[in-house]
Amino acid sequence: MTAAELRTIIEGLYELPAAELPADAVDAVRALRDMLSRGDVRAAEPAGAGWLVNDWVKKGILVGFRAGQIADYSINERFPFFDKDTFPPRAFGREDGVRIVPGGSSIRDGAFVAPGVVCMPPMFINVGSYVDEGTMIDSHALVGSCAQIGKHVHLSAGVQIGGVLEPIGAMPVIIEDGALIGGNCGVYEATIVGAGAVLAPGTMLTRSTPIYDLVNDTVVRSAPGEPMTVPPRAVVVPGSRPAKGKVAEAQGVHLYTPVIVKYRDPATDAAVALEDALR
Repeated sequence: MTAAELRTIIEGLYELPAAELPADAVDAVRALRDMLSRGDVRAAEPAGAGWLVNDWVKKGILVGFRAGQIADYSINERFPFFDKDTFPPRAFGREDGVRIVPGGSSIRDGAFVAPGVVCMPPMFINVGSYVDEGTMIDSHALVGSCAQIGKHVHLSAGVQIGGVLEPIGAMPVIIEDGALIGGNCGVYEATIVGAGAVLAPGTMLTRSTPIYDLVNDTVVRSAPGEPMTVPPRAVVVPGSRPAKGKVAEAQGVHLYTPVIVKYRDPATDAAVALEDALR
């Protein structure tokens, strides 16, 4: 079955309520899951200078949740796990070239994980995600549903990459090649982190949070219907700005805001250089 044929089937199934889904709906979900795991289709993909959302992929995942039944994936009575049978944990072999260090990590089937990816425990990669080669996902990191992670990215310990299945047309979180996301950062809701950008530990990004670019004396905002985009090679740190209003001024209230303090230079590159030996 081609991706185009599968898309037509999924578009039809998506219009049906769970009670009216035919028994063979799970076959379409399985076919989609296999294509996602191989990287043959993606929830979002590069398109020219930007990104294209493939909303039919997210529709297929949602059909899978409707069609699935709760299955027992428990290791034993001390490690109980129950989830929809349409999205089981993904099985890996040594031939996949992915390092999954022992210690409690989990990857759902329907996520693409390229050779050379390193997964430090515990971490989780959700369905629809795409993690490209040479990336490291550190301990307690989450790669949410449909998130797109580029080549040689470092997701440091405690990083939360938000997922998105609804609304259907919404842009998932995208981390482009060579970006470094510092510890305990959170990137959510239709945010693109440009290639080579650096987020200092504790930085939080959402589509609705403006970024103050001190280098160019500008404020980066998302246009209506467009994602928030961190410029390539920007170095972003947590900052604050005064809140408006009499009470805020009287009490010295400040609001959190991310701030671009510089763009990557040789000194930055040396400071954030990834250790190839770890890979």
